[in-house]
Amino acid sequence: GASILLLRACLGLLAFPVYLLSFLGVWEPFCRKVFFPYILDKISVVHDKKSKKHKLELFRNLPEFRSPSGELRLLEIGTGAGSNFQFYPPGCKVTCTDINPHFQESLSKNMRKNQHLQYERFLVAAGEDLHQVPSGSVDVVVCTLVLCSVRSVSSTLREALRVLRPGGAFYFLEHVAAEHSSWKYFWQQVCYPTWKLIFAGCCLTRELWKNLEEAKFSELKVQHISVALPWTPIEPHIVGYGVK
Repeated sequence: GASILLLRACLGLLAFPVYLLSFLGVWEPFCRKVFFPYILDKISVVHDKKSKKHKLELFRNLPEFRSPSGELRLLEIGTGAGSNFQFYPPGCKVTCTDINPHFQESLSKNMRKNQHLQYERFLVAAGEDLHQVPSGSVDVVVCTLVLCSVRSVSSTLREALRVLRPGGAFYFLEHVAAEHSSWKYFWQQVCYPTWKLIFAGCCLTRELWKNLEEAKFSELKVQHISVALPWTPIEPHIVGYGVK
């Protein structure tokens, strides 16, 4: 415990300018509008390469959740720049949501690259509050690298279940806490406060599989995997889907 506190303090000194900007109320608006969209765009390129095989396998059975009419209505929580669009089947009707509206440039670029989809609308909304989306109105909800930063995981999962029709599915791929006895978990604890500040509330030590198990899915498939990103503490991931 003492070593973690000491290393946290050292990391805090290195990131002192960010802490100072945060104290002055400057960092959060700058992070949301400029820094986070920029850095997420760069990280997504690397993460997409590392996780591509997992996403291909994850989204392979999306067509099985089409509605009786043959449509596939998909809502993505935390769409960001739209890096998942390439994995969705042709004709899929996509509703994009994100709490941060400052991804327009990258999002528009990915929309142009993926014209096999039908883009319904973009909603500025937190995962915990999707009141603009009617209950039981979508076939699939997708959430990747988002549950780490929502204010309430349980509320977000409740909203996902609410907007899903019976028989619909919630797909996820998220980084999670490492094994508690591992060095990876040690470094996650060291980096936690500074990482959360710099990366817009991203929490490194959430055991999200427990939240998913507590949610009321009739069927849940969870797989623990590793997505190695150099010099980052977010290697442990979970991937899978739950059925309403």
